[in-house]
Amino acid sequence: MSVNVLGIGIIGFDGHIYEAMNKTGDEMLNILWSGMIIAGILYSVVTGNVSDISNAALDSSKEATTLCITMLGVMAFWCGLMQIAEDAGLVEKMSGKMQPVIHFLFPQLPKNHPANKYITTNIIANILGLGWAATPAGLQAMEALGELEEERRETGNGKRAVPKGVASNEMCTFLILNISSLQLIPVNIIAYRTQYGSVNPAAIVGPAIVATAVSTGVAVLYCKVKNRKRGRS
Repeated sequence: MSVNVLGIGIIGFDGHIYEAMNKTGDEMLNILWSGMIIAGILYSVVTGNVSDISNAALDSSKEATTLCITMLGVMAFWCGLMQIAEDAGLVEKMSGKMQPVIHFLFPQLPKNHPANKYITTNIIANILGLGWAATPAGLQAMEALGELEEERRETGNGKRAVPKGVASNEMCTFLILNISSLQLIPVNIIAYRTQYGSVNPAAIVGPAIVATAVSTGVAVLYCKVKNRKRGRS
C-alpha cells in the first residue's frame, strides 16, 4: 500500500500505479465551470432573462461574502480553542491516552516518534469537525512519516522501507483515515445550516456521527486487510 505524495500518481496497496493528473483535473474543472456559465448566459439571452442572470450574480456574490464572514468567525473560534488546548498540554495528554489506538492503526510506527503527536492532533481536530485545524497537523504528520521512511532507507531496513518518492503504509493509512474522517461535531455543516436559516442546525449531528463512524470503520477494515495481504506477499 503506497501513495506517490510528491508526484502526480497514486500507487495502490497492490503496487499498481494509477496516474492522477492533477493538472488535467484542474483543466477539466475549469472547462466544466466555464461551460456551465456560458450555457447559462446563452440560455438567458435566448429566453430574454438577461436581467435575472445579473440579479442572480449580484445576489450570489453578496451571499458568498456573508457566508465567508460567518465561516471565518467559526474557524477562528475553533482553531483558537485547538491552539489553547495544545499550549495547555491537553493535546499531548490526549496523545498519550490515544497511544493504544495509534498503535493499532499504525503498528510499525515507533512509540516516541514525532508523527504520533501530529497524527493525534489531526484525528482530534477531524473528530471535532475542524478541518482547518486538522490540515496543518496532517501536513506535519506526512512530513514526519516521510522522514521516518528516509531513516528506514538509511539504516538499510529494506523490509519496511519503500522507494523514495513513494509513501509508506502509514502514510496511506493516515490518508484514508482523513478521507473517512469520523466527526462528532460537524462544525462546517452546522455553520452552513445556521447561515441559511435552519430551525435546528444541530439536527445533522446524529446522522453525521453514524455516517462518518461507518465510513471510518470501513476505512480501518480496508487498511488492515490490505496491509495483511501485503505482508504475506
